[in-house]
Amino acid sequence: MSEELMNTKEVANYLDIHEKQVYLLIKAGKIPCTRVTGKWIFPVKLIDEWIESSAHDGLQQARKRINQMEGALLASGSNDPVLDMLLTAMKKDHPAFNIFTANTGSVEGLTSLNSGLTDIAFSHLYDPESGDYNTPYLNQYCPDHSPVVVNLFYRQIGFLTVKSASCVFKGWESLADEKLRLVNRQKGSGIRVLLDHELAGRGIEAQRITGYENEVYTHFEVGLSLVSGEADVGIASAAVAKILDLDFQPLVLERFDMILDKNTFFQPPVQAFIETLQSDTFKTRVGKIGNYNFRDAGRILYS
Repeated sequence: MSEELMNTKEVANYLDIHEKQVYLLIKAGKIPCTRVTGKWIFPVKLIDEWIESSAHDGLQQARKRINQMEGALLASGSNDPVLDMLLTAMKKDHPAFNIFTANTGSVEGLTSLNSGLTDIAFSHLYDPESGDYNTPYLNQYCPDHSPVVVNLFYRQIGFLTVKSASCVFKGWESLADEKLRLVNRQKGSGIRVLLDHELAGRGIEAQRITGYENEVYTHFEVGLSLVSGEADVGIASAAVAKILDLDFQPLVLERFDMILDKNTFFQPPVQAFIETLQSDTFKTRVGKIGNYNFRDAGRILYS
């Protein structure tokens, strides 16, 4: 099919679901599509808008539930294996508090914070002009707030490949090799922003990259796509490479931040979250994974 239209098999791959589930969505009238000469056709633009709308609706429902829970906050945005570890450790140390998260990507995290759908945004958006992270995007994606930016950690990001392909993949220029299949991150994610910026700067056309349209929502999904043989290369954190025993070619040490309103910062769940982040026990545990730096952990970088 063309780049603007997909058939049922292609949209199933696009959504990472079984083709039978696509037909169930069609029957229920829950997915945008049209029938042409007896076949179902799915416009890519409408599918992308539907995905965004579905994520938005999901956050609205979560917001209503969490408003009824004492000691609970809702976060959305980027993800990281160490962030998952941190949330689990906080819950263990402070069982009265919860921070529920949705993996929506950095941009969606900031826009959801701006609209009041969430209390916290996790983000690592790089600004090429200033060389800074997250802060330059606040006026664009969070104009109705005066948020504070709190650092969580710095992490190593790079290319992941299965060990058998490590001798074949040589870096950015290898992405144009049609034999190599990329697993990409979704639009609005910090990794996607980094990828698109690098491709543009190097004159590499996205349509030349096999698998550029193959999008997943988390670092672990990138790694699992490689382990399962569905792709040959992806960009994710060094932690995923170590956990899944994949080869890693470092690209950048990036800053991973928490963005939230000043009033939210002083709420007990956030303070418990920061306390756990700064604890020697947590840092020692993450130290075994490697490739993380906590020099500014818990520090307010912008207010």
